[in-house]
Amino acid sequence: MSDFIQTQRIDLAAAFRWAVRLNYHEGVANHFSVAINNSGSQFLINPNQRHFATIKASDLLLLDANNQDTMSQANAPDPTAWGLHGAVHKHCPHARCVLHVHSIFSTVLACLKDPRLPAIDQNTAQFHNRVVVDAGFDGMAFVDEGERCAAMLSDPNKKVMLMGNHGVIVLGSSVADAFNRLFYFERSAETYIRALQTGMALNFLSNEVAEKTAQQWEGFDGSANAHFNELKSILDKEEADYKR
Repeated sequence: MSDFIQTQRIDLAAAFRWAVRLNYHEGVANHFSVAINNSGSQFLINPNQRHFATIKASDLLLLDANNQDTMSQANAPDPTAWGLHGAVHKHCPHARCVLHVHSIFSTVLACLKDPRLPAIDQNTAQFHNRVVVDAGFDGMAFVDEGERCAAMLSDPNKKVMLMGNHGVIVLGSSVADAFNRLFYFERSAETYIRALQTGMALNFLSNEVAEKTAQQWEGFDGSANAHFNELKSILDKEEADYKR
């Protein structure tokens, strides 16, 4: 078990470092977490007020979503981290890894009157009918808002929630799975936003082709791990302290 937890620490630390490289970070805000027990209630998460670029494996907090005294502890997490990630890990056992960011293009998409991501290319088709759109933003993600968001993530087949007027939450079966999905969702949002900026008519894929392509994406077993392993190999050469 200790080896498993250490592996999760290293993977999550790598995700923070790559979020910086890809410009998904925002000051000392936003949070990534990963469950380490079967029910998902115990999870690792970044410490309060730490820049993603500095986070190491040993820095991560180990919390229990069922511990009502968490916020009174000396090393308490950010209240919004506890509100959102605590609720998701408590109520959504399928959400092994939870990544929440205000990355630029996903947030731009979340601010549109119609924030749905249409299938206009191979990447956007990956998310066809697989995104929860939250139109009920009610302020920062303290406990009540976290509970509301968690209730919208009960369908294990929908692993992205576009948080209207806010940002995005991406779920995964592992850190690699979630980070790979975040990468492609942000890239897809960028493609769509840039296509809109041309002012020209868009060529939407049919529902049939979009669904076919989404299922083909789901058949690429091992691609997320291969992607993430390559990212870690780069860090091993250039920022090896993330493992400490």
